[in-house]
Order: sequence, then structure tokens, then C-alpha cells
Amino acid sequence: MAAVAGAAIGALGAVGGGWLTVHGQSRQQRRQQQAEHRRWRDEVRRNAYNACLASAKELSAAWWKMSDRLWEEGSTPDQWQARFVEAHDAWTRFSTAVASVTVAGPRQVADAADALRTAMYELDMAGLQWYEAARHEGHGRLDLFNSRFNKAATDKRIPDRAFQAAAREALGTED
Repeated sequence: MAAVAGAAIGALGAVGGGWLTVHGQSRQQRRQQQAEHRRWRDEVRRNAYNACLASAKELSAAWWKMSDRLWEEGSTPDQWQARFVEAHDAWTRFSTAVASVTVAGPRQVADAADALRTAMYELDMAGLQWYEAARHEGHGRLDLFNSRFNKAATDKRIPDRAFQAAAREALGTED
């Protein structure tokens, strides 16, 4: 009887020990999968945020080149058109990058990216209106449009900084 009881206790111990081992390994595997998912998510976010920032700078630079060309004495409508096409292409890349940020999240970064998109849209519209007025007038030295453009360029700085701060916070680099 003692031998049977001992064997039963041994078997229960082995089963219990095996269950604890399997359970522990399962928990460890879940933790590892969660850590890998966080690393993947952070990489996706970092890439989206970097693309958004780079394309915002590219769009801003394209419009500044356009404004310089418009303001330049003796510049031609063909030169304006070439700069406009560059700015339009930069807008497309920026808009795509913002969409990637809104998908990558989190919400506070997506909201900050949307605010940046709104500010960049204002810059884009100010540049477009200046370009159209220059084509109509035959020259780009138009103070009113230059002033609107400069205001839009200044106004985009706060959303740009807010996006960067939200991105740093989401990535945990805000130290």
C-alpha cells in the first residue's frame, strides 16, 4: 500500500511539475511575443514619424524655393511652374506620410500629425494662391501674398514642434 501511495504521490508530483514547467514556458513565450510586438510597433512608428518629419521639411523647402523664385526679379512663369510642380509633389509625399502616422498611432501622435497637416495645408494654399496671382499679374513680387505666405510659414512651427514632442513621448525618448 505504501508503495502504491508513494508511486501515486510521485506521479502527481511529476504531473504537477510538468504543468508548472509548461505554464512557466507559456508565460515566458507570451512575454517574449509581446516584447517583439512592441519592438516591431516602435520601429513602424519611428519610420512613420521620420517620414512625416522629413516630408514636412521637404514640403516647406519646396515652397520656400517657390517663394524665392516668385520674388526674384525677372523670373518667368515657366520657372514658377517648375517650382510649383516640385511643391505639389512634395505635398503628395507629405500627405502620404501623415496618413502613415495616423495608422501607426498612438492617437496623440495621430492628432498632432493631423494638426501639422492642417498647418502645412495653410502654407500650401498660401503658396498656391501666390502662384496663381503671379500668373495673373505676370510677376510674383506681390506683397500681400508674400505676407500671407510668411504668416503661414510662421504658423506651422508650433504644430511642427508639437508633433515632434508627441512622437518623442510615444517612442519613450522624451528624457
